[in-house]
Amino acid sequence: MSRKIIIVIPDGCADHPIESLGGKTSLQVANLPAMDAIAKAGIVGRSDNVPAKYTPGSEVANMSLLGYDPDVYFTGRAPIEAAARGIELGPDDWAVRCNLVTIQDQVMVDFTADHVSNDEARQLLQTAQQHLGSSQLEFVPGVSYRNLLLYRGNASHKNAPFSKDTRTTAPHDLTDMNVQDNFPRGPGSDLLSRLMDESVALFAEHPVNQARRAANRRLVTNLWLWGLGGAPALPSFESRFAMKGAMITAVDLLRGLAALIGWDRIEVEGATGYLDTNYAGKGQAAIDALAKYDIVCVHIEAPDEASHEGRVDEKIKALEAIDSHIVRPIHEALRQYPDYRILVMPDHPTPVTTKKHSHGMVPLAVCGSDIEPDNATTYDEVAAAASKIAFPQGWKLIETLVRGRFQG
Repeated sequence: MSRKIIIVIPDGCADHPIESLGGKTSLQVANLPAMDAIAKAGIVGRSDNVPAKYTPGSEVANMSLLGYDPDVYFTGRAPIEAAARGIELGPDDWAVRCNLVTIQDQVMVDFTADHVSNDEARQLLQTAQQHLGSSQLEFVPGVSYRNLLLYRGNASHKNAPFSKDTRTTAPHDLTDMNVQDNFPRGPGSDLLSRLMDESVALFAEHPVNQARRAANRRLVTNLWLWGLGGAPALPSFESRFAMKGAMITAVDLLRGLAALIGWDRIEVEGATGYLDTNYAGKGQAAIDALAKYDIVCVHIEAPDEASHEGRVDEKIKALEAIDSHIVRPIHEALRQYPDYRILVMPDHPTPVTTKKHSHGMVPLAVCGSDIEPDNATTYDEVAAAASKIAFPQGWKLIETLVRGRFQG
């Protein structure tokens, strides 16, 4: 029987000390007996999943976490999400992430537009397609505020206006900030900025916003375009490691990465990508998947969402739910296998105080049937900082997890 591996990604759970928590982090304050048990049974260390040259986004961080060097394979966030929806990009096509957001007085009030519903998003993007789209520009509805714009190259316009030098800013990194200096820059930015500007008048009296105004809800004021890139090409995980994998997530970014590396995707009813997600359902799905797959990844977006909203109480609640309903039952199930490993690690830090992703090492805890424990007793940033085990190039961690030894 081959080794069984589970990776649990509590997205954005790493943090800075928080004054309201007495100078401790959410991980230190939360009651996390299952994660601490992994730390005690194995080792704690650190990993840097986002090289300094990249914006500290989940796209680069999770690509690294799954073992793919972003310097070799990363083209942009939107193409990964396109892969999640089965959208094939030609060599001259580009995908652009298209958020529906709320901007007031040039301030990014809400990068989710009050978590716009799928139906509302579909209606708004239909209007955008009718008035702003073309044979080359296609607006594609996704999940809630997370949508896509596709630029299709053709014989007469083979070369897209964009390039690797086109710069955009993720709206979740602009929460409560003025956006005037954060519009797209570089090749093709005039097209993106025009579409963003024209969406304001287009949405102002849209039936979706009329209904929202009547219900005293935030309006969907703008399209925000970012994270663009061309088609990526990643070798399959199985061809590299001879392991069959599966992804459990409610987020298209992770679904897309799974598709690109040849993993199956397991959908869980009630998994929302938000604080109200079905934690227990995800945990049970991972346990069930062990019968068929060698490596299973469980991604939970909730801690990151709480951080973006600046809600430390909700971040702690999400971490405790992950611990109780995902980590604990998975670890118990794994111990039935003679050869296993479990890794708990976020993709990047998302400090509650700044409400946005940041660079830096994140704590990891790993234990398994063949891993000798170190002297760690808790899973948190302080314990990780005291460890000699570190992966300054985060994409190299997966090699050690799959077939190597953790040595300090």
